[in-house]
Amino acid sequence: MIYNSFENPGLVKVLTFLKTHNTEYLSGQDLSDVLRISRVAVWKHIKKIQELGYIVESKQKMGYKLTSNSDALLPWEITSGLKTKMIGHQVYYFDSLDSTQNQALKMADNPSNNGAVIVAAQQTGGRGRSGRKWISPKGGIWFSVILQPKFDISITTLFPIASALALSNAIEKTFKISPELKWPNDLTIKGKKIAGMLVDVSLESNRIENMVLGVGINFNVDVKQIEKTLKDTPNFYGIESLNQQKKNVKPVQLVQTFLVELEKIYELLNAKHTKKIILEWTKRSSTIGKNVELETIDGKIKGKAIKIDDDGALIISDNGKTNKIISGDIIHLSK
Repeated sequence: MIYNSFENPGLVKVLTFLKTHNTEYLSGQDLSDVLRISRVAVWKHIKKIQELGYIVESKQKMGYKLTSNSDALLPWEITSGLKTKMIGHQVYYFDSLDSTQNQALKMADNPSNNGAVIVAAQQTGGRGRSGRKWISPKGGIWFSVILQPKFDISITTLFPIASALALSNAIEKTFKISPELKWPNDLTIKGKKIAGMLVDVSLESNRIENMVLGVGINFNVDVKQIEKTLKDTPNFYGIESLNQQKKNVKPVQLVQTFLVELEKIYELLNAKHTKKIILEWTKRSSTIGKNVELETIDGKIKGKAIKIDDDGALIISDNGKTNKIISGDIIHLSK
């Protein structure tokens, strides 16, 4: 099942009318007359709305009444009231995909898809950094954002860090908690992972053609089941689910807030205001100041994490010698 933000106008009209009149029952004839569609079309739209997770009560001789919204990240829910200039105005929703990242990459060359968001209720082949598998069951938030940036190619390595900061800000605003940022692009609560980022970049003639940001958030997932699957994988350090925070936050609230925060960060990057991003990321970092071990293509490196550089690289110090690490798997050491 596929939906997007610019089709299904009949369904959205029926749904919108039900939402704005949710204190009363609306007869099929009333809906037909007001929306100028047949009663059969009204009935078909109501059935589809119910299939999408909305609760619509139906009473004979009275009609229909919407009593609960869907928790699904449907396109019209994300775009409704979204306060961004460009990001998130086009949304594509899939019941299931191998990977939102793969789907977004197929669409990324089209200039009209700049800012588009691809959402999946579940992924069968979700992937993390370095080709790792990302377990993506229903209940999580899995999506990718297509961007065609103006900033210099040198900023591409800073972008995942900036995006993680945007998500941290969004979680702080919606859940009223402060996740920590683990270099390069993980978000944690009490040392356990709640979200991660993945960025694919397409370059041509030393210019960025497009970037695809993949976002995975453990929103309402079975932690024990996922840990059982991942416990023996390298550098696994546990996961946490946001629903364990016992906050009354809907998935769409978090996604909308993130898209707003992402656009703010994106505009800072386009304006080359990277210092502010680095400062804010460092304030939230669980990595800076820690003794760490990194697995890089050149082997293992140990030292104390001092800071991140202008391009997002991690600077670590070991006995007076400094190393600049662009990418690698990191472990926080206890000593």
